[in-house]
This record gives sequence, structure tokens and C-alpha cells, in this order.
Amino acid sequence: MSTPATSPTRPTVMAVWLIVAGVIGWWAAFSLTLERLHLLEDPTASASCDFNPLIQCGKNLVSAQGSIFGFPNPIIGLAAWIAPIVVGVAILAGAQFARWFWWLFALGTAGGFAFVVWLIVQSIFVIGTLCPWCMVTWIVTIPTFYVTVLHLLRTGIVPAHDRVRRGAAATMGWMPLLAVGSYAVIAIIAQLRLDVIGSLV
Repeated sequence: MSTPATSPTRPTVMAVWLIVAGVIGWWAAFSLTLERLHLLEDPTASASCDFNPLIQCGKNLVSAQGSIFGFPNPIIGLAAWIAPIVVGVAILAGAQFARWFWWLFALGTAGGFAFVVWLIVQSIFVIGTLCPWCMVTWIVTIPTFYVTVLHLLRTGIVPAHDRVRRGAAATMGWMPLLAVGSYAVIAIIAQLRLDVIGSLV
């Protein structure tokens, strides 16, 4: 087992991704929050992201899954997406974080990833819709989780064998393909369950 170590170089690409993902995720949460407020003002209205019975936000927002903790889920995003932005900016500024900080950040991204996976399952198999802004959140949450885990492994923040660390470092370069592969799995499941292509014809 190797000795935990910090990355010898500043993870600039990771930092830029965290900022970009944070901004996109925050904007998606903000847009969904506005839509939810609009629906609260006029329950008979349609959300601006309601395109057809399958591709829509409204049904998701007013569902029980849309307020799983007793308040609209987008509020969680408004608060949570600030974290990767701050971490990304701090990394670019040369900050060095303690191991406990990385563990907490990883715990947060893991929680976000698990929540998104649950929402994907609920959206496809229970609610039967695909929410555009929700999908934007999925798109940035999934690779953010992957990047964080791989970073902790490759730097030794998570104790691992040298081969695991080298594998994590190598896999980081394949992150776009890994993310696209994850999106493809979701798209295939959605197509088989909801016939997305058929709804667009």
C-alpha cells in the first residue's frame, strides 16, 4: 500500500471543470426554482420547459419526488453547486486542501451523485418524463463525481496501491469518454422505457 500524497502538480483541468460544472449546475437549479415559483403562483400554468408530455419540467417539479425533503429540490442545487465553484477557484489560486476537506468534498459529490441516480430512476420509471433542466444537472453531476473520486485515488488522499493510483491517473484522461458512456446508458434506458424517439417524431 502506498503512502498518501498530494498531487505534484496543480489539477488545473479539474479546477476548470469544477467551476464550469458548478456554474452550469447552479444555473439549472436557478431556472428550475423560477419555474417552481411560477407554478406556485399559477398552478394551471405550464412551465417554459414543457415541450410535450414526455419532455417537460412541470410534472417533475410538482411531484413528490420534486420536493423529497419537504421543499423544492432545486433549492438544494442553489446551495450545493456553490461548493465546486469555490473549490475550483481556490485550486486555481494555489490553495492546498487538507485530507479531511477532500473527504468532505468527496462525500458531498457522492451524495449528489446518489441523489441524481435516484432522480433518474424516478423520472424514467415512476414519473415517466424527462425534465430538460434536470437532465442538465445529471450531465454535470455525473462527471463531477467521477473526477473527484479519481483525483482522490490518483493523489493518494484515498489510500490505494500504486497500480490503483496509476490507473486512476490514466482514467482521468478518458473522463469525456466515461461521461459519454454514462449518458449513453441513461439514454438507452430512457428510450427502452419511454420511447423518446417516438415522442419526438
